[in-house]
Amino acid sequence: MNSINDCYTLNNGTSLPCFGFGTYNEKDGDNLEIIRTAIRTGYRFFDTASIYETERVLGQAIKESGIPREEFFIESKLWIDEMGYENAKRAFEATLDRLQMDYLDLYLIHWPRQTGDENENWKELDLETWRALEDLHAEGKIRSLGCSNFLPHHLDNLLSGCKIKPVVDQLELHPGYSQEAAVSYLLAHDIRPMAWSPLGRGRENALAGNAFLAKLAKKYQKSIPQINLRFLLQKGIIPIPKASTEAHMKSNMDIFDFSISEEDMWIMTCMPQTTWLGEHPDFYIPTRKSNPEQ
Repeated sequence: MNSINDCYTLNNGTSLPCFGFGTYNEKDGDNLEIIRTAIRTGYRFFDTASIYETERVLGQAIKESGIPREEFFIESKLWIDEMGYENAKRAFEATLDRLQMDYLDLYLIHWPRQTGDENENWKELDLETWRALEDLHAEGKIRSLGCSNFLPHHLDNLLSGCKIKPVVDQLELHPGYSQEAAVSYLLAHDIRPMAWSPLGRGRENALAGNAFLAKLAKKYQKSIPQINLRFLLQKGIIPIPKASTEAHMKSNMDIFDFSISEEDMWIMTCMPQTTWLGEHPDFYIPTRKSNPEQ
């Protein structure tokens, strides 16, 4: 991979850029202008979701850019209260309407379980929702299907009853939370891992001040965020970082002119757990009110 627009070939033969741009709602920023800037900077793969409330401005920014729709790779996700066969179809059509598009490149189930242990029929609900996505795919409205926050046992259930295999799975992935078991499962099943929150997140982001990462930044003459993104890239994981300024957007892209050594990669992989956001698909019950990043 030599640039953000170099692509992986997915298990269905389609191409997916190796680096994306996250559009989770910037509460203190102008989302429309941020996305306009990202497009001008060169980003073409954009990740959104119904719960982010950025689909409308993403569609507007793309339309205003004058760049043909087919030059973009657009991905969105349906939320947990949009699961079920009919619900999923309605949610998808609402997403298309907000984006002002007639198809999506990739559509994901956002979370595998609705209400944690209280929802014992999650396996049936996942398969029912997936059938809706498969039907939309058959209609030519979705080019690829995927998952977000699905762990191996969630994917085992899906793979046991699906006609179309997921092409990607989004997980919280970064140094200090590399989820090696889940990533190994994905790679073994030819499902491309994708990283949300690849730079860590929160006011007390321990990655930003980590002494070892600071040492690597000095060694490779890069910033800590660039080290974190390069780490993921070398592991075959697609990062989808957010950025609110052009300087940060360009800095995040500047990770293709160096390599992290094998020894340093192992040390980063085996770092103690750091900056885990605390959202787990089996033990955390997200709601629209909580409005999590993923």
